[in-house]
Amino acid sequence: MEQPSFPVQLRQIRETELLIGIPSYNNARTVGHVVRAVMAGLAKYFPKARAVLINSDGGSTDGTQEEVRRVQIEDYKTILTSHPVHPIHKIVTPYHGIPGKGSAFRTIFEAAKSLEAKACVVLDSDLRSITPEWVELLLRPIYEEGFDYVAPLYARHKFDGTITNSIVYPLSRALYGKRVRQPIGGDFGFSGKLAEFYLTKEVWETDVARFGIDIWMTTLAIAEGYKVCQSYLGAKIHDAKDPGSDLGPMFTQVVSSVFSLMKEYEKVWRTVKTSESVPTYGFHYEVGLEPVLVHVERMIGNFRLGVKDLTEIWRRVLLPETLRWLESVGQLSDEAFSFPQDLWVRIVYDFAIAYDKGSVHRGHLLKSMIPLYLGRVASFVKENMDSSAVEVEKRIESLCNAFEEMKPYLLERWE
Repeated sequence: MEQPSFPVQLRQIRETELLIGIPSYNNARTVGHVVRAVMAGLAKYFPKARAVLINSDGGSTDGTQEEVRRVQIEDYKTILTSHPVHPIHKIVTPYHGIPGKGSAFRTIFEAAKSLEAKACVVLDSDLRSITPEWVELLLRPIYEEGFDYVAPLYARHKFDGTITNSIVYPLSRALYGKRVRQPIGGDFGFSGKLAEFYLTKEVWETDVARFGIDIWMTTLAIAEGYKVCQSYLGAKIHDAKDPGSDLGPMFTQVVSSVFSLMKEYEKVWRTVKTSESVPTYGFHYEVGLEPVLVHVERMIGNFRLGVKDLTEIWRRVLLPETLRWLESVGQLSDEAFSFPQDLWVRIVYDFAIAYDKGSVHRGHLLKSMIPLYLGRVASFVKENMDSSAVEVEKRIESLCNAFEEMKPYLLERWE
């Protein structure tokens, strides 16, 4: 039987309290598990709430949409002591616009507005580690505690999430003063009010609609003064990638989103002097993590190629003494290779300034930053090869403190 169109389905439902969005593209293998976990989580923790699940799909050809429609929990008694009071409505709809996660989120935001949802959550469709508890941890702070935004807090392998650990977290924390540990985590809770605010922004034809949506959502929530917290979800098991493999599009689009937002919220971050922690929900526990393979020699090799070929671009971005420092790092042997964190902080701030001024073509600027990033990550991996997760977190905290302490350098040069 043919499904009614998206607006018709929304009119039939009229309103909801909870909205769960699952963006997808060819995730038939994993999306069924995500949908079952969501349905179990809603039934277990919100049995009396009206809930809608929306799969915003990018044109999957592997049966993803059919899998979402098919999945049911036949007998709740096998997992719960009580039955949900309301049926969970499921809507499967294609999204329109630029291919990417941001376009999928826009569809979910529009549904939240149309249905006047009180609390919403978006979940990646390739999750293998999601449990019903994730639904509670991302929704309850909004539904019952009055928060507007819940960022995820995962246990991750010490060499996973290097863009977050080396750039996005320390820079965002220094700029906006909130210690949201994983601002580009992928799974978020947000209020219907915040979803409506997101829709007022004209970003849907930009890089935000591809890879930048996560950091965009987090930054706007913080910079616009919404009430923000984070929830510990345990392990996020997904298809982690070697930080030295081809990361061009993701790196440039995430970093360009961070740098672009600096222009928009300059008045906010210029006045922020220190950072503070945000409320954290969830029970912290140790989890087994899948290893991340890292090719340190290849990353150092890419860095050296950059020193050889990109110095002319870097000369237009960096101070002469910074460039000399970089060149001396490039002359170190693999065994002795070390990329100091103070040098890295200065480089990130200088690239942010060059991006704002437009003194170098922005696409070329960000691509020229990749070898520098790989050099810094290679150094971090070498330093922490035998370190525990706790020791690695202390090193990341040290980098964050360096970003905060050197913020006057950014302010002075931004002028």
